[in-house]
Amino acid sequence: MENSKVILMVILGMLSLWPMVVMGSPKLHKVGGSKGWNEKSNYTQWSSQQHVYVGDWLIFVFDKRYYNVLEVSKTSYENCIDRNFMKNVTRGGRDVVQLIETKTYYFISSGGYCFHGMKVAIDIQEHQTPPPSPSLSDIKSDGEFISPSIYTYFGIIVVNVVYVSLVFMEIF
Repeated sequence: MENSKVILMVILGMLSLWPMVVMGSPKLHKVGGSKGWNEKSNYTQWSSQQHVYVGDWLIFVFDKRYYNVLEVSKTSYENCIDRNFMKNVTRGGRDVVQLIETKTYYFISSGGYCFHGMKVAIDIQEHQTPPPSPSLSDIKSDGEFISPSIYTYFGIIVVNVVYVSLVFMEIF
């Protein structure tokens, strides 16, 4: 009886890690690449080459004596307006921002530096699940591939909820 509980706990624990395997680990993106956050970078070009997903992080590396980082609206970004910003992410010259939702984030540097190109707009995407590798059980008799349904993903979530509930109820 005790061994079956341990085996069940291990199986449920492994299943709880599945979403991390599917989505991958969050990544840290250094804004401007090796040049960092300064007037010498082309942030439009840099951001067009990035694949940034929900949960990833941006790091701004800059000289805090001259520059800062403000999260702003699209209108403020387009017009380099540094008043009424949404968030000042400046802390010390190596500042990180976690990207928590699918949208376009807009960042500028104030003090006129925005007009010299110190602004970046970055599109954040949802993680795309990789297409599953077909196995023999996934192939119909006519050779057509069957992809997992939404119920498969829902099942993973339900298993995680049940597992956490059982752990909190101290059944394991």
